[in-house]
Amino acid sequence: MHNDLPIRKIIHVDMDAFYASVAQLDHPDLRGKPVAVGGGGTRGVISAASYEARKFGVKSAMAGNLAKKLCPDLIFIRADFERYSEISKKVRKIFFDYTDLVEPLSLDEAYLDVTENKKGNPSASLIAKEIRQRIFDELGLTASAGISINKFIAKVASDYNKPNGQKTVNPEEVLDFLEALDIRKFYGIGKVTAEKMYQKGIFTGKDLKSKSLEYLDANFGKSGRYYYYIVRGIQNSEVKPNRIRKSLAAERTFRKNLSSEVFMLDKLEHIADEVSRRLKKSKVAGKTVTLKIKYSDFTLQTRSKTLPYYISDKAIMLETAKNLLYQEKLKNSVRLLGISMSNLNTETQKKPEQKSVSMQLRFDF
Repeated sequence: MHNDLPIRKIIHVDMDAFYASVAQLDHPDLRGKPVAVGGGGTRGVISAASYEARKFGVKSAMAGNLAKKLCPDLIFIRADFERYSEISKKVRKIFFDYTDLVEPLSLDEAYLDVTENKKGNPSASLIAKEIRQRIFDELGLTASAGISINKFIAKVASDYNKPNGQKTVNPEEVLDFLEALDIRKFYGIGKVTAEKMYQKGIFTGKDLKSKSLEYLDANFGKSGRYYYYIVRGIQNSEVKPNRIRKSLAAERTFRKNLSSEVFMLDKLEHIADEVSRRLKKSKVAGKTVTLKIKYSDFTLQTRSKTLPYYISDKAIMLETAKNLLYQEKLKNSVRLLGISMSNLNTETQKKPEQKSVSMQLRFDF
């Protein structure tokens, strides 16, 4: 590896089926049973599923009634975000015993940079193992971990031996690991992009690596550059303890599908009110208003407009969202509406400089 590329030891810790596992922890009668958090009622959508439920194909973002068909014994429970937040803080406290470079992604996952760590332990793999053991001993929950030279590979690796496992990708293994990887496993490549890559004969990291930067730019726009570098093991993104918020959003799922824009205006006002309140509470403002529409057939559509100035004001946000609503005819009746503000005044414009890499270096992982 070139000396000018930062050498980092990154751990990605991901709690296993966090919301469902907390429910099973608090209610021992639910242990070993298929549990779904959320998804109750006729319109409910599942936010998490226990591993027992996942065996039946139940997963997050699935409609509750479909999940029940797949798993007739499924037990629905309400989400308890106060409890999740309480446990998340305890998990984070364990992280801070090892390093101050902790970047939470959500309540149940975080990156840790342990290149220099408070224990003076040169092995990131052993630190990950110790952290996972402490989470189990102190909180009664399991976590999985990925360990490697950058955030991207660590995140991909944490999925490998789930639940309650870990995987280390050593510096000299990185390129082989990425070449063999199914492109669906690449963090940042969603279902639609994966489909497009399949059509172009890109199935693995090796296939992706064979494409030039020009080809990827032409076919995948601004993401092309990201794919080009990531498959070569290049990602200079640091673990940022104070993670910059990229967007703020609120949404509502309706009991009955709405078939006319007129019925949606009142709902949009409540949503805009919520987003405005959150922006002001976080002391941020944004330029880009995005309207999210989920139709009764579960297809999703987003419409965005970028304003020439930053706003946190409900009135302008609502006016923009209304214009986006009337921008084109609705395709179907609507089950969910959402508004998000992005392009926030917290974001820095500077992009990290990309550098070439060859994995020659060996050090204790």
